[in-house]
Amino acid sequence: MAMGNAQVASVDDVTAGYWNPAGLIHVQDAAQVGVMHAEYFAGIGKYDFAAVALPVANNQRTIGFTLLRFAVDDIPNTLFLVDANNQINYNNVQSFSSADYAFLFSFAQKVKTKATKEVGFGFNAKIIRRVVGTFANAWGFGIDAAFQYRSNHLRIGVVAKDLTTTFNAWAFSFTDPEKQKLLLLDNDVPVKSTELTAPSTIVGLGYRFFNSKSAVNLMAEIGANITYDGKRSVVYSTGQISVDPHLGLELSVNNLFFVRAGVTNIQQVLADDDSLNQKKTWIYQPSIGAGFKLGPFVIDYAYTNLANQSNPLYTNVFALKLNLQGKEGSSNASPQSLPQLQPIPTMQNTRPLMYNP
Repeated sequence: MAMGNAQVASVDDVTAGYWNPAGLIHVQDAAQVGVMHAEYFAGIGKYDFAAVALPVANNQRTIGFTLLRFAVDDIPNTLFLVDANNQINYNNVQSFSSADYAFLFSFAQKVKTKATKEVGFGFNAKIIRRVVGTFANAWGFGIDAAFQYRSNHLRIGVVAKDLTTTFNAWAFSFTDPEKQKLLLLDNDVPVKSTELTAPSTIVGLGYRFFNSKSAVNLMAEIGANITYDGKRSVVYSTGQISVDPHLGLELSVNNLFFVRAGVTNIQQVLADDDSLNQKKTWIYQPSIGAGFKLGPFVIDYAYTNLANQSNPLYTNVFALKLNLQGKEGSSNASPQSLPQLQPIPTMQNTRPLMYNP
């Protein structure tokens, strides 16, 4: 997240199941475990991540398991705030949680390895679970396919997300009193619905400016999310195709200390102070971060703006990665440390459930 989500080409650790499953081929000799916790909007939203990557078949392939949860807890349910006597009764206000879960099974296969080049393919099979209180829940399934190329300096990554369209089937279980109250307030009472996540493509191009033996190294990556479901407020959009670019930089010292910066969510919008004259201005979402290694541990930090530079809404994100010891006492020391997460990828390009009592 500190690199503006520019990770598709360069990711090479346990978090690749989220960013680009083909990048798991770089987890070698020993398993990796990663965890992350973030709180958005002063703790209202909570984002948790846990993953494990296991190299198999003499480091020719890797399997990974990833669990994500994004939730808002303690949401007031004011459906019965006004009682049958038309009086406000705060004792009738209860709370519920709205939580999204994603489980990813990742597989990465190395198809070409030379002294200076590596090529890998990967895929995700994902299960989506969404729960809103006791009255709504959904199950969903989807598939991602991925590719990654790496040489001494060049990195290329491509991910086809939700390749076959991810389907979320919603079911609702309102009680009879809840149904009556909803109808009384002119609300529709849903029975079943289907939520679709349209296919999209993420591409990335990265370049490392110095060789692996350099004490100081600089990695730059530019990427783009390409969607096909209509025109969006992004840098480039025409007809059904929209392109949303992002850029990230990482400066490393002795492969032990890392400083990062990035920009994403670049849009052109009407200026707040001159909307009558249709004057437009550019907004973007900046971020910075750092990381360092302590033996088998990698600790990462990102300070990112969830809104844009003109309307700041910053949050702190922390993550921890552990390189488990291999059979001969070696540990995987990947040069890319733990990147951070934004709202679950399966949630992009979807129409959210609206509950408005």
